[in-house]
Amino acid sequence: MYRYHCLNPIASVGLDLFSDKYQKTEELADADAVLVRSAAMHEIDLPKQVVAVARAGAGVNNIPLEKYAQEGVVVFNTPGANANGVKELVIAGMLYASRDIVGGIDWCLDNQNDENIAKTAEKQKKNFAGTEISGKKLGVIGLGAIGVLVANAATHLGMEVYGYDPYISVNAAWSLSRSVKHISNVQDIYRECDYITIHVPLLDSTKKMIDAEAISLMKPTAIVLNFARDLLVDEEAMVDALAAGRVKRYVSDFPNPTTVGAKGCIVTPHLGASTAESEDNCALMAVREIRDYLENGNIVNSVNYPDCSMAACMTAGRIGIQHKNAKGMLSRFTTILGDAGINIDGMANKSKGDYAYALFDLDAPATDEVLEALRNTDGVLRVRRIK
Repeated sequence: MYRYHCLNPIASVGLDLFSDKYQKTEELADADAVLVRSAAMHEIDLPKQVVAVARAGAGVNNIPLEKYAQEGVVVFNTPGANANGVKELVIAGMLYASRDIVGGIDWCLDNQNDENIAKTAEKQKKNFAGTEISGKKLGVIGLGAIGVLVANAATHLGMEVYGYDPYISVNAAWSLSRSVKHISNVQDIYRECDYITIHVPLLDSTKKMIDAEAISLMKPTAIVLNFARDLLVDEEAMVDALAAGRVKRYVSDFPNPTTVGAKGCIVTPHLGASTAESEDNCALMAVREIRDYLENGNIVNSVNYPDCSMAACMTAGRIGIQHKNAKGMLSRFTTILGDAGINIDGMANKSKGDYAYALFDLDAPATDEVLEALRNTDGVLRVRRIK
């Protein structure tokens, strides 16, 4: 019996995927796996039996990845599961930044008691006039699951789309419309585009990548959209530029004291993935990842360990080993198994940075003595008997 704990509410359509071999527990201390959305985990010390954390969403800045990697805890996320929901809000963001839709709605509410509101509106509507997005240039920074959808959708709206991503994946490249022009220098997007939307992960290398220097290159009519992470933009510099008229609008999905109420800022309360469909998709993917790892030892969509999969186990035994990415580790494992008279029917080993993961299919289940010998091997972080 496996036990799982939810730190946040997880859509029932996902939890329903757990079989009768799983039991939900309200106590973290009893869990083998954890599902989370936005709960902060940096101060949480996981019980030793927890082997996996699944984030029902893409961003994982609320999870201490390095700490959990050192403990042999695999952290999963659900890339692409909420991509369509975010894409649609980005498109909406371009529209309500181009035309003063919000101002127009507020005017109607403020004048709701005017019996002649229809006539008055005809005189006032010029105050809310805007521009169309068709024919304008859109720069998409980051062509992952969300960026590709935004870029492709914008081409169908008549926009001239430029994409920048030096690390674009093969799958993303195949999915990208031929109409999207690939840009090798992000500064060209800052200089040329009427709309700029950012869709990259928050890393040390991307933190405040849209800084004062980048903003200084933009057109005074530029509209910048940020539905990825607020820290990707130097928002103090952005607010200063908006106040000085050097940029037209900043649309953000991350409310904070710097941007809310500032001139030229349109801020929504983190609505990007707040759709029933996105929450369901994230929950479904997160549960599938947890089950595949607990039942088969397969790692798919991990952010702190390499992806490593051998499908369902068809042999008598299978073990999974998290270890440091160091020379000679596999030979130590095979020696221990060989000395115990256990034949290896198949294996896979993948590395990612300082960490690696090995799967072994065996012709007999590993004994407690073998598992203990593997655990005592220098550089081993965790050993699991999967079958």
